[in-house]
Amino acid sequence: MIEVKRKGARSTKDLAPDILIQLNRGEIETANLVEWLAVDQRSLLAHILQQHNRATYLKPILLAIDQLKKQTVNTINEAIGTVLFEQSVKNGDQQFLQVLSYHQADMARCWATYTIGKNEQLTIEQTLEQIKPFSADTHFGVREISWMAVRHKIASNLIPSISILSRWTSHEDKNIRRFSSESTRPRGVWCGHIEILKHNPELALQILEPLKSDPERYVQDSVGNWLNDASKTQADFVRSLCQKWEIESETKETQYIIKKALRTIGA
Repeated sequence: MIEVKRKGARSTKDLAPDILIQLNRGEIETANLVEWLAVDQRSLLAHILQQHNRATYLKPILLAIDQLKKQTVNTINEAIGTVLFEQSVKNGDQQFLQVLSYHQADMARCWATYTIGKNEQLTIEQTLEQIKPFSADTHFGVREISWMAVRHKIASNLIPSISILSRWTSHEDKNIRRFSSESTRPRGVWCGHIEILKHNPELALQILEPLKSDPERYVQDSVGNWLNDASKTQADFVRSLCQKWEIESETKETQYIIKKALRTIGA
């Protein structure tokens, strides 16, 4: 029997009560952004911790959430992942981190990405290798959080990160290719800027060049947005690169990327 993928509610008021209960118990994945935003992470966390006999982890995590200056889905997500990592270290509990990594609830897998990003004992090579499966996750939320969770490490180890991620641009999985560009965007979304790339975008050409005619729109959008980010501070570089690509690659994919890259500055 083929499982039919849920479309998800179009608005919070359309979200069926039984679906919300299942989401908050970690029994199903969120089907779209509306559901992702509707999940009560505190309830989900309490249920998962109780289910796996880790109830003692709850109090310090809730305290960390309460101390947040601004409580959003992303800040709560990071706070939970951070304290889960701290508790796992304190209790020598790597097993529970594995439980989170493979949990059927996408939000739990999001928390797991931060247990990688917050582990300062990992080298940048180890960090990117461990985050790679999450970058290829079937769920959009996990894929987005995966690059956000390690972006600070990428920025702090920019040159070796670019070298590693440049090899990801030839990966057969479009999600992994997309991670290589999305994680290094000079400005990005809901994250800190990478100042070096804002002023020296040419440092990332090892990533951008192989993706200039990628067949997947998901990747094309990321590359176009990368260059549009760079155009805010280095417009001439972006114009020059796009002119070069127009000559080198006449594909519709490249044309789409160029249009997206130049959308706020013109040719």
